[in-house]
Amino acid sequence: MFRAVRDETEVNLDRWVLWSPVGFGLGAAGYLELPIEPPFLALAALTAVCAATWAFVSRFSPRGVAVILALLTFAAAGALAGKVRSDRVSAPVINGERAPRWVEGFVVDVVSPGAGGPRLLIAPVQISGLAPRDTPTRIRVTIDAADVPEPGASLRLRAILGPPPSPAAPGSYDFARDAWFDSVGAVGFTLGQIRTIQLEPAPLRLRAGMAINTFRWRLGRRILEHMGPASGGIGAAMVTGHEAWITPEQTEAMRASGLAHILSISGLHMAIVGGFVFGLARLGIAAWPWLALRAPGKKIAAVAGLLAVTGYLVISGAPPPAERAAITASVAFAAILFDRQAVTLHGLALAALLILLLQPEAAGAPGFQMSFAATAALIALAEAWPRPVREISVPWPIRMIQGVVAWLAVSIGASFVAGLATGPFAMQHFNRVAVWGLPANLIVAPLSSFVIMPFLAVGTALEGLDWGEPFLRVAGWGVEAMVAVAQRFEALGGQAVVASGPPFTLVIAFLGVMLLCLWSGRLRWVGAPMALAVALWPRPPAPDIWIASDGSTAAVRQDQAALVLRPDVRRFGVDLWARRRGLTPMTAGGFLCDHWSCRPDSDAPTPLALSWTRRSPEGEALALLCRDAEVVVLRGPAPPASPGDCQGRVMLTAEDFRAGGAAELYRRGDGWWIVWAQPLRGRRPWSIPR
Repeated sequence: MFRAVRDETEVNLDRWVLWSPVGFGLGAAGYLELPIEPPFLALAALTAVCAATWAFVSRFSPRGVAVILALLTFAAAGALAGKVRSDRVSAPVINGERAPRWVEGFVVDVVSPGAGGPRLLIAPVQISGLAPRDTPTRIRVTIDAADVPEPGASLRLRAILGPPPSPAAPGSYDFARDAWFDSVGAVGFTLGQIRTIQLEPAPLRLRAGMAINTFRWRLGRRILEHMGPASGGIGAAMVTGHEAWITPEQTEAMRASGLAHILSISGLHMAIVGGFVFGLARLGIAAWPWLALRAPGKKIAAVAGLLAVTGYLVISGAPPPAERAAITASVAFAAILFDRQAVTLHGLALAALLILLLQPEAAGAPGFQMSFAATAALIALAEAWPRPVREISVPWPIRMIQGVVAWLAVSIGASFVAGLATGPFAMQHFNRVAVWGLPANLIVAPLSSFVIMPFLAVGTALEGLDWGEPFLRVAGWGVEAMVAVAQRFEALGGQAVVASGPPFTLVIAFLGVMLLCLWSGRLRWVGAPMALAVALWPRPPAPDIWIASDGSTAAVRQDQAALVLRPDVRRFGVDLWARRRGLTPMTAGGFLCDHWSCRPDSDAPTPLALSWTRRSPEGEALALLCRDAEVVVLRGPAPPASPGDCQGRVMLTAEDFRAGGAAELYRRGDGWWIVWAQPLRGRRPWSIPR
């Protein structure tokens, strides 16, 4: 047995290159999670030392040692790439609390809508109260307008602006980090009307980007007009990336049924568009015998597919998931041009390295993690799938039945394997498990692959000649059928909520998935229990109290429910925290609430009092809050004096939230243990309190 293990290990040492993006990605992810910002020279020196040691030791040491040093070098290089990227995108971030400001600037794009409505990405020219050197490069504002300004418009508006929000709960997703790498230095919402004004011409690069986004926006409107409101919003999103016209009901149905990945332009869309153009070009060349005998049809088709992917990337607005998918597809088409197999694990490794080199922050993005894991699993499945023996002179009805059975088996296998590979990430990041995801994807896969995407592609290509409407209408029928499937599975009870596991379980699960996909031999099955770490690891006890980052609302736990004191405030943060802890948000009972505060009565599950006014209560009002409470939350500043009823109470005020952010409280005996969000973020460029 020992010899078999040694022989299998020796074989896999020759495949160490497949693990290079894993090492690079772990290094980049490690950089994102460091508690302090490391100096550039320290990371550069570490990378150089690792590389030199690898080069020197590999001449004299066993291959296993050399491989370990190689992966350590890639990990150090990943951390260095993250530092370089962070410094390169560095841009001003607005300081202080949210405040009203006048903004003049250009609409760069209309980004995905939030819970409050449509959102604009603006390149500000001037923001009141800020010097030019302190003005953010980009800001994102939610608008309350039925007529959304199109990209390229120059506007003057009044908005409540503040720095990008900190995590909604300790250890949860850090929105400010994403904003940092997108160079977004302020977020907020508009007040009053938006006025169109004349500004000096924008820089050339900005004008070019806005021109592309204007074309995308207008194309999306035309798709919406041709397909109709029932399906046009999804059709426009799948072509241009603009999700402004998708209804909340459609979004929720797609998410609950496990079909939400279709709404975001990613690997599936790039593969369908690139593969469709590739197949169409090969068919066209083969149909012309003179050209088929004289031209390399496969390579010409690969060039056509490459151009199609590039064009689709531009039309989609080049969001990070689309960029990553385009790089992966481009590597596959380039392999064909160089007479290599198009889809291999080596090709995936090269594509992943290129993506991480350009966007090291993708290592911490759920989209990249899930895409890389799913693609690796599908390629590994394709390599292990038995090749059927082709019979001779089989009647066509039998051949057709065999083809349908084979296609069904491949579809079920692919959906099942991809679901298993992405499951740990969906549980940890989104706390959702689509109960009916497998059958829903099996039903929708033929629709998206053979109806929706091809007809969208042809209709979009012919839209410039005003010939696209018939094709777009056919695509609309496919979208309506897809939404109907999603709504049907949503009605059956589409998703289950799963609490997040400890952070290290995701690393274990990721390495387990990679071992299953990249290792060759029986030892790969060691990765199976590792891949289940997120699902099987015991969950820590849920906190008894959650408080928003500004003290404006709170929730208490009662069994498996999160009782929310102000259900209409910070709803997104409440839902995110509740899902992360495996709880169901509900309106709180057992509290006596008025227009400015809530205090516990005898039926309250947790003795918590909350005042959400910016001016803290004093005297008798404060004493009333403290009387039956153990924890008192004041959104305003600390009062100058505390009544006797407040002695011995845990009192949290605006100063505490400004320094610590969101909080979770655990009962420990007769006292309370508080976990703050800000200390867990460390001292990083995106986490410094402003």
